[in-house]
Amino acid sequence: MTEQGHSAMRGNGETRYATGRYFRKIFDEDMQGLYQLSFLLTGDHQKGEKCFVAGMEACAKENRVFREWARTWAKRVIVQNAVRELQPRPSHSGSFAQLPTFSDQKGPIERFDVDAVLGLADFERFVFVLCVLERYGEHECALLLNCSPSEVREARTQAIQELARFRPNVFKVYGDRELGDWADALKA
Repeated sequence: MTEQGHSAMRGNGETRYATGRYFRKIFDEDMQGLYQLSFLLTGDHQKGEKCFVAGMEACAKENRVFREWARTWAKRVIVQNAVRELQPRPSHSGSFAQLPTFSDQKGPIERFDVDAVLGLADFERFVFVLCVLERYGEHECALLLNCSPSEVREARTQAIQELARFRPNVFKVYGDRELGDWADALKA
């Protein structure tokens, strides 16, 4: 096949793939949400900023990512950086992190108190943020965290139990009926 034929099959690279400029635009438009993801995963502003900046730099290197997938790719790079930074592992102890202190902190995360999420153990926090807030599937979360889907299920259950213990009606108040019912069942 001629080069002309290959070009037609591949399409125009400028419009098909995300460029460094396109990724910079995504990070500019979604800065608050992407930083919030990084902060919630790391539990620390300095580490969160480090993961955010490293993610922006990695994406700006013009990876061969379809434009339609660029926003998802940007989130995934931040998640991978946070995993490398903290290396969260299941505790298997059944014990929780230090009890969170609640504040009147308001921010873009409306469904849960930031302090409550940050009070979770690292692994449970990663699983909660990825599976519940970001809606990653168990299998995908397990691949990212290098663990089994059953460990993800267990950590998600522990995180929801702990959050429900401190804020028993948080899931129902914010209209997440399915999680509210699940939290009730866990308390029983």
